[in-house]
Amino acid sequence: MSQRRVQIVILCEDRQQEVFARYFLKKRGFRGPFLPKICPPGSQAGEQYVRTEYPKEVKAYRQNRNRMAIGLVVLIDADTGTLEARLNWLASLLNKDKQEKRGSKEAIAIFVPKRNIETWIHYLQEENVNEEDDYAKFEKNEAACKTAVEDLADRCYSQSLPEDAPPSLQAACGELQRLLPLLQP
Repeated sequence: MSQRRVQIVILCEDRQQEVFARYFLKKRGFRGPFLPKICPPGSQAGEQYVRTEYPKEVKAYRQNRNRMAIGLVVLIDADTGTLEARLNWLASLLNKDKQEKRGSKEAIAIFVPKRNIETWIHYLQEENVNEEDDYAKFEKNEAACKTAVEDLADRCYSQSLPEDAPPSLQAACGELQRLLPLLQP
């Protein structure tokens, strides 16, 4: 796979999401630079931060996409809601900001772990999970997910994610397809 340099903005709720995204993208061939936009600890709820910043980051992506190789990766937990509700909610934020909805050819990937990112990580570490329970965080050990995330990237690329994978994780593999054209020379 080509090693074209692509700037990726990672808009996320917390450090764990940023680490997850960075390992995933690096394994798929993205060299960066990666520009993390992480909710500052203690400032506000992570979803509130992503909600506030999302329209701004989409606008910045659209202003820059024709002059540089750039992508936007958004991570936001579904919490107790649904993946579809979270995606619709983000679309409504663009509408409220008088922007077009996310286009199918735009390199804007939205990853929405049902419950939270730890659900995915625990699943990838071969634990039995569901998308309703709240799983333990990896505070101060965010990198513990590296091997599992790299395996996920390979499985998404080869379309060999097990059928028992959480539906929100399966959807994330589909979102990867929005970014892969950026790697083409």
